[in-house]
Amino acid sequence: MGGLSSALLLVIFLAAAGVIWGAGVVLSDATDVLSRRLRLGQALSGAILLAVATNLPEIAITTSAALAHHVDVAVGNILGGIAIQTAVLALLDAVGVRPRRPLTRLAASPTLLIECALVVALLLVVVMAAQLPGSVIVARLTPGVVLIGLLWIAGLLLVRRARRGLPGPGGGAADAGQPDAGDGGGGGDGQPDAGNGNGDAGTPAKRARLARMGTRRAALIFVVGAAATLAAGVLAAVSGQELFGRLGMSGVVFGATVLAAVTALPEVTTGLASTRLGDYRLAVSDILGGNAFLPVLFLLATVLSGEAVLPRAHPTDIYLTALGGLLTIVYLVGLVFRPQRQWLRMGPDSIAVLVLYTVGVAGLLLVPS
Repeated sequence: MGGLSSALLLVIFLAAAGVIWGAGVVLSDATDVLSRRLRLGQALSGAILLAVATNLPEIAITTSAALAHHVDVAVGNILGGIAIQTAVLALLDAVGVRPRRPLTRLAASPTLLIECALVVALLLVVVMAAQLPGSVIVARLTPGVVLIGLLWIAGLLLVRRARRGLPGPGGGAADAGQPDAGDGGGGGDGQPDAGNGNGDAGTPAKRARLARMGTRRAALIFVVGAAATLAAGVLAAVSGQELFGRLGMSGVVFGATVLAAVTALPEVTTGLASTRLGDYRLAVSDILGGNAFLPVLFLLATVLSGEAVLPRAHPTDIYLTALGGLLTIVYLVGLVFRPQRQWLRMGPDSIAVLVLYTVGVAGLLLVPS
């Protein structure tokens, strides 16, 4: 795209972002149907189906960068994406939740706590692996990426186990009385929260339409939406890197900020669609599941490039890794304490995340790349 004008590059970039936005809506609807038909539950479907589909742009970017042996942008996009996607939860809290309750109160469940812990654990492994020498690689694999892959699989198994119920202090299930959001469930404390599961005025009609949708049709819509997300993600990455490179932005900073924001659009659209259906756990699990899946792409990048990717991480990448972990811990605390009060239509955890993210991004400018 080097021969195209900056104006045309901007049009392509914005058009790709628009396709990513629109595809997120149909992906959310299809996932809602598939999760019910396949009995996956909101948390597990968010951790698998939506997490993979909404991260298709990152998969495409990582693949192309690894094959070209230019992984700097991919590394920044993956780690910057975790931080910005966590901040998306604050947006969903502010504009997506209909009841006057914080998002973490409506969505709270042990499965989401496990997903938060999994994200933090994976980010810690990323930091550890980044300190190893690049020469530690056997059969196109490094110890760090292998551990990331195994840890992700183990995390999914724990989420599945938690969905069936965890032992409580009195011998009962810790998750008892907490049906999945959207199924008439409450706010995670066994008590129904006002308005939860009702969504907006159009939700009953939309739920009826989704109930009539066949499983094959939902699967087809899911595949088409995923393909559109994948293609648009590639266009956004290529056109954006060329455009913002002309404006003097380095590839590392571009991948961690602008590109991360664009590739987070599927999470925004699917999250908003899920919250408007009252599927609050699906909305939160989509974000957390996607954040847990992103470090797995380092395994893909290492296999494709034949290089130790994580030891090549810049100081800005490690900085963003720590920022993503910090924001995740804030929401982990929110899911434990389930705050009741809101300010500016947000829970205190979302406000804290917005402040920390803003300060963190400002601090990114001071970190040597």
